[in-house]
Amino acid sequence: MNTPMNTHTRTNTRLRDSEFTFMFQLIAYSVIIILSIMCLLPFLLILSGSFSSNESIVRDGYHLFPTDFSLEGYKMVFTFPTKVLKAYGVTVFTTVVGTTLGLFLITMAGFVLQRKDFKYRNTFSFFIYFTTLFGGGLVPWYIMLANYFNLMDTYTVLIFPGLMTPFLIILMKNFIRSAVPDELIESAKIDGANDFRIYFSIVLKLAMPGIATVGLFLALGYWNDWFTSSLFINNPDMYQLQFYLYNTMNTITFIDQMAIGTGITLSQDVPTESTKMAMAIVVTGPILFLYPFVQRYFVKGLTIGAVKG
Repeated sequence: MNTPMNTHTRTNTRLRDSEFTFMFQLIAYSVIIILSIMCLLPFLLILSGSFSSNESIVRDGYHLFPTDFSLEGYKMVFTFPTKVLKAYGVTVFTTVVGTTLGLFLITMAGFVLQRKDFKYRNTFSFFIYFTTLFGGGLVPWYIMLANYFNLMDTYTVLIFPGLMTPFLIILMKNFIRSAVPDELIESAKIDGANDFRIYFSIVLKLAMPGIATVGLFLALGYWNDWFTSSLFINNPDMYQLQFYLYNTMNTITFIDQMAIGTGITLSQDVPTESTKMAMAIVVTGPILFLYPFVQRYFVKGLTIGAVKG
């Protein structure tokens, strides 16, 4: 029976809940806005610095808007546009091919390792997990690729090492386990589907959020890779973009320091600071356009398995 006292109590409770909800949303939005600004501010400073003259950066530091607009940093980066485009081409090729092959191998491995009818799944999972704790080291890895596989100065060496990583295999295994129930696979088998048909027609479609997440990790890994080129590539035409720009920056810094140390006056000042900012924009700009296309799947992929019911 509803009495005036009970009605008054429920009204007060709803008001308190509404106040708590408002306070929570206020705090949550404030924190998100502050964190967004903290993430966005460095990129804006880099973008502004890339369009500023070197003298204004050295004299006044970095600003949100260029105080002295200049394109000298980009002119320095694209002094040899053919070489930059070649480095772009190598990086795009290794990113596309490596990500495609890596996704195929990792999804196949994750599909097999989560199958309960695979007798040795725990043994193989242990060996994969073991490599996350203990590795052979850099020197044996280099000797194996350079001397035994003869991959020096080949595009294969830029793709092969990053195809599969233990972390991504374990991640994909959990993605597929959460997204594809065992009953669905058993039903497909009863209908006559073989393992490859199940993999291509069911697993790949249901695990799309996980594939997008792992694909983004793979693409970022290949795009930002400069270490492999530094170890295995001697031909400048095969340099990846990151390593090519890294070499260019080292050369500029060396020339600038040599001029200061020897007292030689260069005919033209080297814009080291603005060139660094322009390089950062050149190498990060294209990969930023990839994220909006996979953002929906990426967020969904990260939350798979978070709720069980």
